[in-house]
Amino acid sequence: MTPRPARIATMNEVAAAAGVSQATVSLVLNKAGGSRVAEATRQRVLEAAEELGYRPNAAAKTLRKGAAGLIGFVGDVVASSPFAGRIVEGAQARAWDDGMLLLTVNTGGDERLEAAAIDALLAQRVAGIVYASMYHRRLTVPEALEGLPTVVLNSEDAAGRARAVVPDEFEGGRAATRALLEAGHRRIAMINIETLASGLPAAVGRHDGYRSALGDAGVAYDRRLVREGDGNPQGGFDHTLALMSAASPPTAIFCANDRTAWGAYQALETLGLEVPRDVSIVGFDNQETLAPFLRPGLTTLGLPFVEMGRRAVDLLLGGHAADEIPERIECPLIERGSVAAPRGGRVG
Repeated sequence: MTPRPARIATMNEVAAAAGVSQATVSLVLNKAGGSRVAEATRQRVLEAAEELGYRPNAAAKTLRKGAAGLIGFVGDVVASSPFAGRIVEGAQARAWDDGMLLLTVNTGGDERLEAAAIDALLAQRVAGIVYASMYHRRLTVPEALEGLPTVVLNSEDAAGRARAVVPDEFEGGRAATRALLEAGHRRIAMINIETLASGLPAAVGRHDGYRSALGDAGVAYDRRLVREGDGNPQGGFDHTLALMSAASPPTAIFCANDRTAWGAYQALETLGLEVPRDVSIVGFDNQETLAPFLRPGLTTLGLPFVEMGRRAVDLLLGGHAADEIPERIECPLIERGSVAAPRGGRVG
């Protein structure tokens, strides 16, 4: 055996010597549970590490031993968002419960920065990675994370392999619509945040929940009352004007996000109508810098950011996984002042 070098070898050097990826070296040396590294490959990595005199970072303990260590958190803009930043709070709190530290990287959606960030986290010998997105969509998990314990957060793995934690869009849409039905409305419009053809899980799920709740109440689904917006106030404004100009306008509108609802408020004010006296409104997202400050305050569905963050790390730490992938977290109804019975007590 050749003499060991005086300096400490890096994980990259071990990977090169063993002829494997850095991710594979991380899996072997961190003894990551559930990895699929062949025994021959594992032995080759261990021999290379011994040959080069590699010594693991003392801060990087393994999940199997349950000791203090590091978990990586890679997000596009979640760490800098005033809303979804709460995902990081939940993840960090859950990691700390087990004496783990969360290393957070905000990539801004830059693929080159993301690749560099993942390489850096692997070099830190993280025990697993939470791969997070600002909004609920289907995404491609980077190849560099293959084999490393990974949980996709606030999005879904397009390949359907990685565990994922997302808001329950379908039940949220049902809850929003039920709130209007229970107030006595029957002519309920919906302004979505995207087209259904886009396949965006938030748009499809919220729409399907709306349609399901109508069906449960015996109310016919009327495609003329459904508008496909873009999630912005201008879309909410324009679609509300169009809906209210119909021969038989709605008495209530489910807006699939709070920004759309803001535009709906403005349109109704332009028409000389009041919320909720003339038209009731329910939103979605519970944007804390917007929903409480509309007049009246907006009844809306909250995105369970803290709970999702905690659950993602819980899964990395060996928490019992649900039967379904992705795992859906309930969106609570936050009641304020934008819902009332149809004007005059009539059924809408």
